[in-house]
Amino acid sequence: MSSLVPGLLIALSITAPAANVPSRFDSIAKQAEAARTHDRVPDAIRLYREGTQLRPTWSDGWWYLGSLLYDQDRFGEAGSAFQHVTKTSHSGPAFAFLALCEYENGNYDTALRQFRAWAAAGWAGSSQLVDVSVFHFALLLTREGRFVESLYLVASVAPRLGDVPELSEAMGLASLRLRYLPENYPPELRERVWLAGKAALYAAQSPRDFVRADEYASRLEILYPQQHDVHYFRGTLFTFEDKVTEAEREYRQELTISPKHAPSIVALAAIDLERANRAEAGELARNAIEADPDNPEAHHLLGRVLLEDGNLNASLSELETAKRLAPDSPGVRAHLAMVYAKLGRTQEAKAESAALLALKNKEDVMAPAKVKLREAKEKAH
Repeated sequence: MSSLVPGLLIALSITAPAANVPSRFDSIAKQAEAARTHDRVPDAIRLYREGTQLRPTWSDGWWYLGSLLYDQDRFGEAGSAFQHVTKTSHSGPAFAFLALCEYENGNYDTALRQFRAWAAAGWAGSSQLVDVSVFHFALLLTREGRFVESLYLVASVAPRLGDVPELSEAMGLASLRLRYLPENYPPELRERVWLAGKAALYAAQSPRDFVRADEYASRLEILYPQQHDVHYFRGTLFTFEDKVTEAEREYRQELTISPKHAPSIVALAAIDLERANRAEAGELARNAIEADPDNPEAHHLLGRVLLEDGNLNASLSELETAKRLAPDSPGVRAHLAMVYAKLGRTQEAKAESAALLALKNKEDVMAPAKVKLREAKEKAH
């Protein structure tokens, strides 16, 4: 045998597999698609795994692998697959699915980060995916204590989802400022949460059913007159109904139970500002900041008072603090743009106006219809 033959065999052993990879991958990809479309789930999962090992950049393969694993409640494996998709052009929907996987695994802080990444990517996905993701995003915001944001998100889907128990529960927890998820709050709170949730749900329907909302809120107040946040919640409902006198009474009643209840103080400050009682509004806003220095609306209100007083630099300081605490607040961005413009800081004013427009555009996509999540995956892709 020639001395060249062993070297030739070694070379062939190195190059031959590489030459066969494309054709093998194409075959695996076709088999995987056939298995998936014919509901041969175990075979499809095995084949998509093999295909993604052969070609790690195969985004379709990772997507379908993640989808199939999610359907099998194998959330850890599904999340790993969707991680690969977040590095592709389908990153937006993948962030949402990744967040849902982390939620199912009980990794709530990680899930919240992924939902925020999804929001930063433009809330991408089908209406069905947006629907389910918005709901779970809101649950995690409640857990974090971001009750107003949570209620905003849940209320955005309430008219389309209708009177469903899951929605009432989510809205009840946020309305009573209870930092729990539906699956882990104390059983003794259930009646209170249910009554508040039903009231909030009816107030969020289209058209708003304030008669039924008041019925449930009244029952809540009768049964739990000394519980924290009950009168505050009642006040917020009256505020939505433009019943200012009744709302003011409830906020003051809340303060007899919780003297440093910052949201109630802020609400009273807003009423005074609306009545052009700037001195009283400013004093209340400062009291709210003293009670809760991280309350963005307290800083926002004080900034508005100072703006109307012509104290632009002090107003700017308060509004910039409010922006740091609540960067997604359209009202804060709008007032910041006004102050920057009055101070002649044109570029900053334009930047805030652009941010405000982006926030309004985000609101426009928060109106999905209710459809099961698992029917959404291929459409979202």
